[in-house]
Amino acid sequence: MVSIPGLEHLQEAQARISSALHRTPTFSSHTLSERVGQPVLLKCENLQKTGSFKVRGALNRILELDDEARGQGVVTISAGNHAQAVAWAAARAGISATVVMPAKASPTKARATAEYGAEVILQGTILDVFDLALEIAEDRGLTFLHAFDDPFLIAGQGTVGLELLEAVPDVATVVVPVGGGGLISGVALAVANLAPAARVFGVEPHGACAMRKSLDKGEAVHLESVDTIADGLGAPMAGELTFEVVRRYVEDVVLVSDDEIREAMSFILARTKLLVEPAGAAGVAALLAGKIPLANGPVVVILSGGNVDLDRLPDLLGVPRA
Repeated sequence: MVSIPGLEHLQEAQARISSALHRTPTFSSHTLSERVGQPVLLKCENLQKTGSFKVRGALNRILELDDEARGQGVVTISAGNHAQAVAWAAARAGISATVVMPAKASPTKARATAEYGAEVILQGTILDVFDLALEIAEDRGLTFLHAFDDPFLIAGQGTVGLELLEAVPDVATVVVPVGGGGLISGVALAVANLAPAARVFGVEPHGACAMRKSLDKGEAVHLESVDTIADGLGAPMAGELTFEVVRRYVEDVVLVSDDEIREAMSFILARTKLLVEPAGAAGVAALLAGKIPLANGPVVVILSGGNVDLDRLPDLLGVPRA
């Protein structure tokens, strides 16, 4: 089994990638703080390059490739944010990238991925693109980059946790959206090493709750179907490595409905003037719904991404069309 990254790996990733990326802001929310009865701050990864935290792990992983692997190029799968992150990071590193996306992937995310310079293949569903990407890797001699279950990816995502703890060293509760588990794994490792008294909670949609089901079963599971507006949290499986990190270091993973996510998106836009995608609003959704048991002390919610299809925005915000 691949080893769980240590604090030193997160710190090495931070040193490796920080000059290329934004140090995203951590804003306080007076209204949200009043609603939940504790100070609440928002870690704004929606303002990161490519519009999500994903670029941290992608860049860290690509910079770890040897010269031979760089010369051949990389291939990955993604519903959107990881796709854009790999495309951007590959272009920055001067290597080629192929990205396999579900046929019904967000047009905005697919277009952005291509504009960053990747070859985009739209085919199948999120449940079967994995096998196609592995076939392409074998046929072309490319390095397959996993979207979440990779120690270098996790270490890169863990830099979110390092920044969060530098900004709010007395944090009591950290709330993290969960797809395949790369972000929450990295953040949980940072918290476990530097603020062990703080508690980390994950949030998944009811329609894509692979990590919750994995915890219930005691092993990483695959879903038979995915159905949620939060495509960024639509991973059909929990990773073997990410499951193990979550099992050890995360307090709990709670579930939210699509309607609760919509309400949170509207709340964030109205109260903070920040536009986040459904996946990025999941943590606030859980907080507003009273699903996170809070300790005394600051709460930090990670807004994981902001890549929204503008033509879907009225429906996502519950705004009637004319």
